[in-house]
Amino acid sequence: MSLSVPPAADKNRAAGKTAATRTTQEATSSIQRAVVTRHEELGAFLRSRRERIQPEEVGLAPGGRRRTPGLRREEVALLAGVGVTWYTWLEQGRDINVSAQVVEAIARTLRLDRLERNHLFTLAGIPLGPFKGDCTALPASVHRLLRQVSPYPAFVVNARYDVLAYNEAYAKAIVNLDEVPVEERNIVWLAFNETEWKCRFIDADDIVLRLVAGYRAALADHLGDPAWQDFTARLLAASPRFANLWQRYDVAGPSAQLKLIGNSEVGLLRLEPANLWLSQAGKVRATVYTPADDETERRLHQLAG
Repeated sequence: MSLSVPPAADKNRAAGKTAATRTTQEATSSIQRAVVTRHEELGAFLRSRRERIQPEEVGLAPGGRRRTPGLRREEVALLAGVGVTWYTWLEQGRDINVSAQVVEAIARTLRLDRLERNHLFTLAGIPLGPFKGDCTALPASVHRLLRQVSPYPAFVVNARYDVLAYNEAYAKAIVNLDEVPVEERNIVWLAFNETEWKCRFIDADDIVLRLVAGYRAALADHLGDPAWQDFTARLLAASPRFANLWQRYDVAGPSAQLKLIGNSEVGLLRLEPANLWLSQAGKVRATVYTPADDETERRLHQLAG
């Protein structure tokens, strides 16, 4: 006996296939967008900063209906003292030369903060100062430091947020990286893809926002690096949430704000990060989570056994 499929089921199945195809296409497009040139990234960053500024904030009349949010390109060009066509080409990601004076004028016009300004200069290929190489290996003194600060959780990361070292207190309070494959021991990757945390971050939304912004700021120095491109593509493919936050074009530096962490064994931990830079270029840092109160101190000692 043959079974017939109702027409409604056929429609639902077709709709499901269409949705799956659309999702695949969007994921592929996101991955392709991860491999960008420095000029394309510069244009996208300028556009995102321009769209967040209202005309009245810079002394312009709001005017009539605007098709896009924020300032128009010609308004930015006028305020920065550059040609409209030239600025348009810059936002379009064209390969044109820019001077430090012009980039500084654009940064002032777009009201960029210090980190955003430095990010803009990096994307424009204008050096901010002498650059020295990263540490590629951690000396024994760093490993001794991590052991000595126990029971305070501590770890070392590079510019890409790869975890280079961590102590036992970090494994007990935050996440046991011994159980995580080496290629996935990255703070950004773990934030969006790891489920086996020893804790939950009560301020998780703010943390992931800053992580994505910090990763984008660091990426500016490595746009032509295949390893960074591949890793960005992996993040975009693995996490729709990361892909969504990536489109905001925010940049940020390492945070020293209070972390509220609910550990599965001892309860709430109120931790203050202390960042210690281990390289002259500021690319490798150790972070020690210090207790913000006596109760957190007691609970960290309890975790350490």
